[in-house]
Amino acid sequence: MFQTFDDLSDPSCGAPHVALLRAELSRRGLDGFLVPRADAHQGEYVPPHDCRLQWLTGFTGSAGTAAVLGEDAAIFVDGRYTIQVRDQVDMAVFPARHLINEPVTDWLAERLQAGQKLGIDAMLHTVREVRRLEEICKAAGATLVKLTHNPVDSVWKDRPEPPLGQVALYPVELAGRASKDKIAEIQSALGEKKADACVLTQPDSIAWLFNIRGSDVTHTPLPLSFATVPAEGKPSLFIDGRKLSNSVRDALADLTDLNEPTEFKPGLEALGKAGARVMIDPSLAGIGIADAITGAGGTLLEAQDPILLPKAVKNETELKGARAAHIRDAAAFVNFLCWFDEVAPKGDLDEISAAEKLEEFRRNTGVLKDISFDTISGAGPNGAICHYRVSRSSNLKIPVGKPFLIDSGAQYEDGTTDITRTLAVGEVSTEMKKHYTLVLKGHIAISTAKFPEGTTGAQLDTLARIDLWKAGLDFDHGTGHGVGAYLGVHEGPQRISKTGTVPLKPGMILSNEPGYYPAGEYGIRIENLEIVTPARDLPGGERPMLGFETITLVPMDLRLIEPGLLTAAERDWLNRYHEKVRNEIGPLVAAKERIWLEQATKAI
Repeated sequence: MFQTFDDLSDPSCGAPHVALLRAELSRRGLDGFLVPRADAHQGEYVPPHDCRLQWLTGFTGSAGTAAVLGEDAAIFVDGRYTIQVRDQVDMAVFPARHLINEPVTDWLAERLQAGQKLGIDAMLHTVREVRRLEEICKAAGATLVKLTHNPVDSVWKDRPEPPLGQVALYPVELAGRASKDKIAEIQSALGEKKADACVLTQPDSIAWLFNIRGSDVTHTPLPLSFATVPAEGKPSLFIDGRKLSNSVRDALADLTDLNEPTEFKPGLEALGKAGARVMIDPSLAGIGIADAITGAGGTLLEAQDPILLPKAVKNETELKGARAAHIRDAAAFVNFLCWFDEVAPKGDLDEISAAEKLEEFRRNTGVLKDISFDTISGAGPNGAICHYRVSRSSNLKIPVGKPFLIDSGAQYEDGTTDITRTLAVGEVSTEMKKHYTLVLKGHIAISTAKFPEGTTGAQLDTLARIDLWKAGLDFDHGTGHGVGAYLGVHEGPQRISKTGTVPLKPGMILSNEPGYYPAGEYGIRIENLEIVTPARDLPGGERPMLGFETITLVPMDLRLIEPGLLTAAERDWLNRYHEKVRNEIGPLVAAKERIWLEQATKAI
């Protein structure tokens, strides 16, 4: 259900909790400690059991780190959370710094002294991250101490129990491929890399490989677990047996050796003792995993998680499910838009109420599993915070005369959705229409792009920005991220952004979401999901080309468009898109909503 961060945070916890932690550090002979917003799987969502940063500081955002030294401390968050962190955290105890512009490594380099010992939890910091921390400590003459027991856990007296969400088998009718075939594919890839085994730390990779889903974290159907896959023989899955019913256990036992999580480290050490060459992803695996293997005599092969690319390239069954989920979701969204147009102009609707109502319409489908992320519901200046999360204290009435931005998604068993619409409330200014139309032009440019095989997201990213650039404008987030198949709404390795270096392949699903955010005024973003597909043969073309199929079917707000800024081709795209929305979604909504949809999708 919809929650604001005030439901979870407590700014007053900072002083007493940091005092408890410092006493524990002193008892252990440590001069400092890092507390990241992370669990051992480095996932986007962390179960309450692992919300150590929240316990220590009160901060509930999805990215951040606290650094605690004897007489100094700070919290590091990115630009999404500069307002939220000040609402949730006692700034006198944990002054806020920018995670990217003022990284924790710079802060440590300025403060660590020779002979000091800086502690980290070896499972919460990746191999790549620890290398940089070791450099900082070495330069200062300090020592990085990799701990197997987190000192926060020693003083967190009311710490929640680990999650025990029940694991469900994900039927091949939805997965499209049997688990045994996926395992064979990964084992073949290991053989090509001359690896004896790989370690999987990402629960979504494990869920994909074994065709299972769970409920250990919010918004993503993940069973928290680890796995090892040998080049030959049965994989090993390390998961709390209390999550497995007898039928699920029996089905998994045919595919993998089942072990409790306590057996994970001994399993890694066994690989090391066998002299195995073990593949790990250094950007995802904790340093404790690497040390267990090498400490026992094994050799590391550092490479990308071998599941990421096969998982990103959806098969026809997964794509069919995604299309069905988006049609269902579009009908719910159209119901919301019709309701919004009736209620919002009265001036009494607020951000929280709008987000709750959209979730209600999705729940009315009868098949909603969860929302796919915390809904971004931004009115006026809050819309200008591109990843704003509403709180009870920041909740605004949606003003008449400005755009309202709502970015949301759903988890259905056959697919994951993510959509952003910017909506006019009353009459909006010419400037607002201009800005919206420039964003729309970038959105259409991505949707209609044709590109040769091997093209990366970084090469396409400019298309979404060029019309904004011509006007001296831009946006500071990526244009698109990958999306899973009833898995993570944010999925790699595919992305459309300045850092998107992975070639796009048919079957990948990506978001297309350019935006513009005049600070303190309003926000604009238009987001659809797109499937990478082979493009039709182009007259005179010499190379195989790719393009996009748009699967989100919800109207763009015609009241925000300045038609004179669109080319004839862009107007034709918009009219054809709206015709498709009208034809496919119209029969799925009631008469009142159908009349609204006819008007909302009329040709321009």
